[in-house]
Amino acid sequence: MSTENEGTAVPPAPSAPPVPVDSPATSAPSAAPPADRPPSHSPEVPQPHEGFGHPGVPTHAPNQPAPQDPAASHGPTAPQDPAASHAPTASHAPTASHVPAASHGSAVPQGPNAPDPSWPPPPPPGTPSYGGGGGDGYGGGWGSSYQPPAPKPGRGRGGVVAALLVAALVAGGLGGGLGYTLAKNNDGTGSTTVSASDTGGSVKRDAGTVAGVAAKALPSTVTIQAEGSNGEGGTGTGFVFDKQGHIVTNNHVVAEAVDGGKLSATFPNGKKYEAEVVGHAQGYDVAVIKLESAPSDLKPLALGNSDKVAVGDSTIAIGAPFGLSNTVTTGIISAKNRPVASSDGSAGSKASYMSALQTDASINPGNSGGPLLDAQGNVIGINSAIQSTSNGGFGTGQAGSIGLGFAIPINQAEFVAKQLIKTGKPVYAKIGASVSLEETANGAKLTEQGVGGAEPVEPGGPAADAGLKPGDVITKLDDRVIDSGPTLIGEIWTHKPGDEVTVTYERGGKEQTTELTLGSKVGDD
Repeated sequence: MSTENEGTAVPPAPSAPPVPVDSPATSAPSAAPPADRPPSHSPEVPQPHEGFGHPGVPTHAPNQPAPQDPAASHGPTAPQDPAASHAPTASHAPTASHVPAASHGSAVPQGPNAPDPSWPPPPPPGTPSYGGGGGDGYGGGWGSSYQPPAPKPGRGRGGVVAALLVAALVAGGLGGGLGYTLAKNNDGTGSTTVSASDTGGSVKRDAGTVAGVAAKALPSTVTIQAEGSNGEGGTGTGFVFDKQGHIVTNNHVVAEAVDGGKLSATFPNGKKYEAEVVGHAQGYDVAVIKLESAPSDLKPLALGNSDKVAVGDSTIAIGAPFGLSNTVTTGIISAKNRPVASSDGSAGSKASYMSALQTDASINPGNSGGPLLDAQGNVIGINSAIQSTSNGGFGTGQAGSIGLGFAIPINQAEFVAKQLIKTGKPVYAKIGASVSLEETANGAKLTEQGVGGAEPVEPGGPAADAGLKPGDVITKLDDRVIDSGPTLIGEIWTHKPGDEVTVTYERGGKEQTTELTLGSKVGDD
């Protein structure tokens, strides 16, 4: 899957969709009120804010030429947030493979045949895009905004759509009036309709319903606006991690603001707080920010157990897709342990590797960093990447949901977040060997040559101590099948340094097993 960053300008994202204007009564064919056009928002960096256009759609009497109403284009674009390239090294032990867009239910993209000297390894071709964040996320751009094509002279498509919308609203008004008149005239004959005892706001939402879960979780989610020192940035999402004011989100959501930038977090009630980056892990794509002057009544979201999630379980995602804050979507867990390597798709970008939860809940740019909840409202993942078609659709090139979203399992994200809060730096598990990122279905091959002149198998490292040698092909890690280098990296990073794992590998056509104790690597450098 590849992440896409688009746009440059970063206008403030709306905290909620625009409120539609009631259409006036239509007794005569007069000018209709302008139809609100939905805001367009590009994702990741992924996430810029977009403006709202409101072209007027006049109606006219028959036999009279219709006035020309060019469609208005709107929506600033968000700056791109390049990710650094990861190169598998012995110290970083990039042995996990990530699944490319194909891994999201399709083929898993792989990296170059030889490991890149930089670390982490670069994303393989076709990697998924960040799931909509500050640009949102690796999927569809990190918080970039959508820029529609320039309008054509004359009554364009946008005008036609707006006119149809207004016509529908007017027709609805007439229908309602007619219905009321008929009901009033027939009042004496007795009504056969049945009215509910409770209406609108008086209805109580049960805790186990989607509405109940959303009502409880929304107050603990925030829309994050990140701006770099160059003025570029995007929009993403985050959620309350503890009562001290820590917010967990994606690294790619806040990356623009790490060095001298600005961060703010806005709650659904409209309260906005300045924030600072506490720590960020590019390889895991996890970051922690802290609110300045945090309120005392923060309610952290309950963290679930992502290891116990089953395919088919219900999911609820909260985020700000295309800048539309506080948006709730639903779906199911459509797959587990999906090897995914995601990036913004820019030159020299670094890949993030995960063994992801796959969901068909609608995830778009701006959703990045937001919580993926189970049916009880517990956080089971952080929405991070999406698989999208090569063309975003409608000729815009902007990525959008096609039902393949990926979330970092919360068990892994919780460990990373606590490390960032404690030390400000991420800690990665490693095997101490360089791994080929070449696409293959046979396993993860330890390279014959190291990165940057280093040994392919680190002397005295975990792999060497376990008896592994250059050229060995790892096919399983514990009971998890390893089909490529990126998959191995993702699987290793689901563990903690010091964990003991069973490695199954092939050497000279023979299968062997060995026990290996994972080492550690501090920081992204």
